[in-house]
This record gives sequence, C-alpha cells and structure tokens, in this order.
Amino acid sequence: MALLVLGAATSLLPPPRRRVVPFRATASPAALDRRRRPQNVPGEFFVDHRCIDCQTCRWMAPEVFKRVDGQAAVAAQPSSQEERTKALQALLSCPTSSIHTDKPPKDILQVHNMFPLPVDQNLLPGVYLCGYHSEHSFGATSYFVTHPQGNILVDSPRYTPRLADNIERLGGARYMFLTHIDDVADHRKWAERLKCERIIHSGDVEEGTADVERKLDGNGPWNIGTDFELIHTPGHTQGSVCLYYKPLKLLFTGDHVAKSEESDDLNLFLIYNKQSVSLQLDSIKKLLGVEFEWLLPGHGYRIKYKDVQAKNAAMESLLANYTS
Repeated sequence: MALLVLGAATSLLPPPRRRVVPFRATASPAALDRRRRPQNVPGEFFVDHRCIDCQTCRWMAPEVFKRVDGQAAVAAQPSSQEERTKALQALLSCPTSSIHTDKPPKDILQVHNMFPLPVDQNLLPGVYLCGYHSEHSFGATSYFVTHPQGNILVDSPRYTPRLADNIERLGGARYMFLTHIDDVADHRKWAERLKCERIIHSGDVEEGTADVERKLDGNGPWNIGTDFELIHTPGHTQGSVCLYYKPLKLLFTGDHVAKSEESDDLNLFLIYNKQSVSLQLDSIKKLLGVEFEWLLPGHGYRIKYKDVQAKNAAMESLLANYTS
C-alpha cells in the first residue's frame, strides 16, 4: 500500500475523559517540578502527570514527544529551532496544559501567532490546523479552511480570543461543520464570536447542540457550496458525517476512521463506537466511491495516499480485517 504518513501519533483515541485540576501558570518552579513525570528526559520541556494520552504532542512534535508507560513524555529535548517551535506548538495545543518549560519561553507569543497552522501550503492551500485542542473533545484536532464561497471551521478547537483574532484576520468563518457530537467542544463560543452557521447531523443533536442552526436529516449527501460534500457515515455515532473537499481530494473524517498507532493500517476504534460494527463497515464501503487522496482525521496521523487506488486498497484491507 502506497501512502505517506504525515505527523507522528500514538494512541489515536484517548481514554475516557477524567477531571483535570486547573493548572495555574504562576506555579513556582518547585511546584512545576513535582508535576514532572519521571519518564521525561532532563531539560527544558517536560510533561506532567495530568496527560490524558490524547497523542496531540506526539504527532505535532514527534522528535520530542513519545508515549511512555501510557502517557506522553519528552523523549528528547529539541535539538534545533524548528524542533523547539514544534514543541511549543504542541505545548499550546495540549488539551490539559500538561506540557511545560522550566522557565517561561520568551518566544511563546510568536508561536501563538502562528496558529492556525497551514497543513501543506503547496498541496493543500487554504487548509489549516487550528491547534488549541479541547479536553471536552478528548483532544481532537480541529481544522480551518479558507474558500471564496465561505470559510469553514471543521469541529471546535478550545476557545481562545487569540486564535479567534487570527481566524478573523483570515476572513472569519461562514460555517462551523461538526463531524459528530464528541468533537463539538466550545462550538457555542465560536458561533457567538464568528457569527457562523453551525452544521451537524440530526442524529447527533443533544441538549448541548439543540441550538445548532442547520441540522442534517436523512442519509444525504448534502453540499456546502460547489466544492464540499457532506457524507453521512454512521457507526462511531448515529450522526457522524465526513466532509469531502472535492477539488483537493481531501476527506475530513472526524472519528469515523483514522490510522492505527502500531502500523499503516486504518482503524475504526470500535471500543468508542455508539453504533453497530456492521453499520460502521457499511459506512466505510461508502468511501470506496469517494475520490479522495488525503485523509485528515479527528485524532492522530493525517495520510496522503499515492492515488485513489491506493486509498481504496487501504479501505478494502480495513474491511477485510474486520470481516475475516
């Protein structure tokens, strides 16, 4: 199977959410040091015991962070400015603020202003990572897409005014597309700030999403403008929907499917599903007819396939693994 894996990740979906005690930035160096996991190597960066193993830092800065004893840890201190910048981006994106430096970094404001981050300026123009992952979505990745017919925020990052300012400088958002109920996070705050139209499938409407402006009914497909198709893929949840960006051959999958931590295989992570396995597999079969080459998931690695045939080979292998 020909594919290019981009970003380094470990456990793709974190364990069930647990309460996190707020961490005050004014904590003394001694207090910070007591929170340092012993699995961290000595040096400036470290991870504390509150890590929920969401793997965000490990695909954002794979040279620095690894999974050790069920949580993230600093396996090697940054050895270049590029690695240091990636580590600081991971620090800001950590949903539980579990990544620290032994002293306040002088360049942190500069790194704040890098978000949203381009995924690939040459191959995916106008597609960005929002960063600022939310604990309320188990550390899921949110994306931002600029488009002449209206910019789209894909799932909800943690609300922060600085990120909102930066998104507004890129033109704001006309739509907020919510792939499923698990990753809605701070959607209300974003909708209030950006005045965007939120979209979610009616199968995932609960009390917390009852005020979403556009609720999709039935099996679709639906469209946002001329370039985006919404594909109903129930299985992880009843209302899971993927967003297909047709001109770029790009699929935002939410938690429908993602790359396995241990290999290049795709994984459904059925332990977290709220619907049946057979329904999930039927939804995977739908994707055989979708001509995408990029897979941008809610958790873990993004993937660039060589071509649509390579993507289909991966999907067929996934189906075989779950039906054999």
